[in-house]
Amino acid sequence: MLAGLAAQLRGALGILAKRDVQIPARFLAGRGGAADAAERRVALGDDCAAIPDGDGYLLLAAEGIWPAFLEGDPRFAGYSAVMVNISDIHAMGGRPIAVVDVVWGTSAGALEPVWEGMVAASRAYGVPIVGGHTSARSPYNALAVAIAGRARRLITSFAARPGDVLIAAIDLRGQMHAEHPFWNASTGVDPARLRGDLEVLPALAEAGLCDAGKDISMGGVAGTLLMLLETSGAGAVLDVEAVPRPIGVRDLSLARWLLAFPSYGFLLSVRPEAAGEVLSAFARRGIASAAVGSVDGSRRLTLEAAGERATLWDLAAEPLTGFASEGAR
Repeated sequence: MLAGLAAQLRGALGILAKRDVQIPARFLAGRGGAADAAERRVALGDDCAAIPDGDGYLLLAAEGIWPAFLEGDPRFAGYSAVMVNISDIHAMGGRPIAVVDVVWGTSAGALEPVWEGMVAASRAYGVPIVGGHTSARSPYNALAVAIAGRARRLITSFAARPGDVLIAAIDLRGQMHAEHPFWNASTGVDPARLRGDLEVLPALAEAGLCDAGKDISMGGVAGTLLMLLETSGAGAVLDVEAVPRPIGVRDLSLARWLLAFPSYGFLLSVRPEAAGEVLSAFARRGIASAAVGSVDGSRRLTLEAAGERATLWDLAAEPLTGFASEGAR
């Protein structure tokens, strides 16, 4: 059973699509030229670029929207484009400042629902849209959003260590999208709750309770953990049955859930002595969280359930994104 699950996850588009990141990884390897010294100050492969700035970090990130999603549900695609960027900033222990957009549409009418969604998310999360580019004279529809934020202390993809406890925190108060693997626990929710829930992440970073993790994105828990392990040069055992999961949702198989993209979902690598406080911080917000595994030095992601184990990916033999810590290269 577990070997079949591993094979299903390994062949999933949400995980395989991460291989596309090998293209920029190859071009940016061994960065040189006049800007080399400045570029080396920014580690590549994280949820955001973290640029040292004064007593903290300036955070920059961008997300493009899957074309089929944009075509099928343009309003929620617009909402999600803003929402996922905000999640990236918080995943790094930061707080967002503002977003800008790049929107191409075949007509003004095609752009209306996209803009409705973006503005709705901007208002819900309290993050302004301050500029960008809009064209209604394109032969296709396309959407990307970029964001700026700041962090005092970072949560990064490079700091997972052998012996860490893996903690998954997911807001289960939502529902699956009718067509796409998105768990929506955001639209229609009290904005104060949305903002307070996200504040948990920078609070954990600033309290020194967590310095390693990622937000759960396309590829779900499985794909996100692979990226975290690759950049940290580590391996892990993931107890798939321990991952917080909604009860009573029709047709939600374990494989589908492990590949789902939640509107609020984070995977953290935490020192054992801090695990209890981290879990309590999410519990106080009504967010489901659990210890779901442990980090080791194997550079393999191993799935575990009911005493059975199966290897999902061997990063030493086969990179995923191509971005890795210096020690893992």
